[in-house]
Amino acid sequence: MSVFKHTHPYPPFNIENATKLIVGTLPPPRFTEGTLKTGDVNFCYGSIDGQLWPILNKIFNLNLTFETTEQAIQERKDFLTSRNIGVCDIVASSERIKIDASDIGMTNVTLRDIFGYLSKSPKVETLLFTGGNSKNGPEYFFRKACKEQDVKLKVVSSEVPRVHQFQWQGRTIKTVSLTAPSGAANRAVGSLALYKQLKKENPQFNTIDFRVLQYTPFF
Repeated sequence: MSVFKHTHPYPPFNIENATKLIVGTLPPPRFTEGTLKTGDVNFCYGSIDGQLWPILNKIFNLNLTFETTEQAIQERKDFLTSRNIGVCDIVASSERIKIDASDIGMTNVTLRDIFGYLSKSPKVETLLFTGGNSKNGPEYFFRKACKEQDVKLKVVSSEVPRVHQFQWQGRTIKTVSLTAPSGAANRAVGSLALYKQLKKENPQFNTIDFRVLQYTPFF
């Protein structure tokens, strides 16, 4: 049985000046292979099927282009730099039997040294996880890294999105586990009581609108 080696194609971005770091896992395998779909942007979270950039586009009225061009990459880099937001996904590589983008399908996962990067990011106050503590999600792997560093995560809020904090090199850093900006997480969003209530009040309300509401206070 052949195994696909799924490596992260992008180094961490803008971590030296960042006050917030977006922390995910891996982009879809086609980004590793360089066989992009029409509309993909060759940058972090650039999948045409992903929802992070559409969400940020709505929150900040960015007027982003969604196409496979240098301009689209530059727009995203300019936005992140201007807001002091960095990207530091936690997975360096994994292996897959089935070539898809699911976190659960990752095996033999090699993590990036997230605490090493935090040491190089003296201004970081918040880690924004693009997903929660389910197996192979960013928070799940971060908790693993915390155990290795003997770092204790303290609950600040157990409501969704859950908020924790921890101490690192004399700093208090907050973590926020956002609802994943993926189509796969839409079912989970649809089952939330708050989503159902808002949908009832406004039938036009959708899962991206819900994430816009959830993400806005933290970005």
